[in-house]
This record gives sequence, structure tokens and C-alpha cells, in this order.
Amino acid sequence: MNYTDLAYRTTAAQSASGLSLLIALYDALARDLGRAAAAQRAGDLEARGREIKHALTVIAALENWVEPESGDLARKLVSFYRTLRRKLIDAQVKQSPQIFEEQMAATLNIREIWQRLELRGVTSAGPEMEILPPAQSSSYTGAWAAHLERRQLSWSA
Repeated sequence: MNYTDLAYRTTAAQSASGLSLLIALYDALARDLGRAAAAQRAGDLEARGREIKHALTVIAALENWVEPESGDLARKLVSFYRTLRRKLIDAQVKQSPQIFEEQMAATLNIREIWQRLELRGVTSAGPEMEILPPAQSSSYTGAWAAHLERRQLSWSA
């Protein structure tokens, strides 16, 4: 990703609704898992590792969205993210593209639910969870976010 792409994505994210951002994260996660499965099938462990590293970063961003003590939906999402992380590690150990694909399907199922809510104009998932982007800390904005993105892109194993 170049600086122009990063600037475009940053601007788009700042103007998107909470649900739109959430759906975009699920899309990114599903793509990562699909590419990890393809890389595993091709025997490209470096590419698989890159995709899983990004998927784990996306999962962390999704977890940041959830206040674990806010209700049943929050607890279910926390459980899903934990299970997903465990399954990704299991898929790497077993070198199983099928596990990656199963997790991609589970991710897409949840993404579909969020999309249906967005199409209905819903802004909360029940009384316990308002769908807003996570609060940004002042230390993770602006130039620092761009620096972190560049640093992650230049990582290699």
C-alpha cells in the first residue's frame, strides 16, 4: 500500500458509519483467510504467515470494538474472536487450508448479519451494544497510524 492508498482509506474510514467500518473489517478478515488458504495450498508459507499476521491484527481491531461486559452479544463476539484466533493457530500447525476456509465461512456468516442490520438502518445490536467505531486514543492517530501501517507493511520473516 502506498501513501495515497493509505490517505484514501483513512478518509473513507473517517466518514463511514460504525456498521460500514465493521463490515469492512469482516471483509478484510475473510480476504485474509481466503488468501491464507490459497497460500497454504500453494505451499507458500511466507505468504500464509503474512495473511495470518494481518488477520490477527484485524481480529484485534474487532476485539477493540467490544466491551466484554456489555451483554450477551458482546460475550458471544469475544468468544468468536478467541475461537477464531485459536483455529488460525491450529490451521497453521496442521497446515490445513480447510480450517482457514471454515473460519472464512464463519466470518462471512457474521458479516452477513451485520450487513442485514446496516441495510435496515439499525445503529445498535440491542440495548446492550451500540455500533460505533472504537474510541481512538490520541496516541494512535494521524502520523503515528501512518507510521505503524508502513512499519507493518515492511515486516518480513
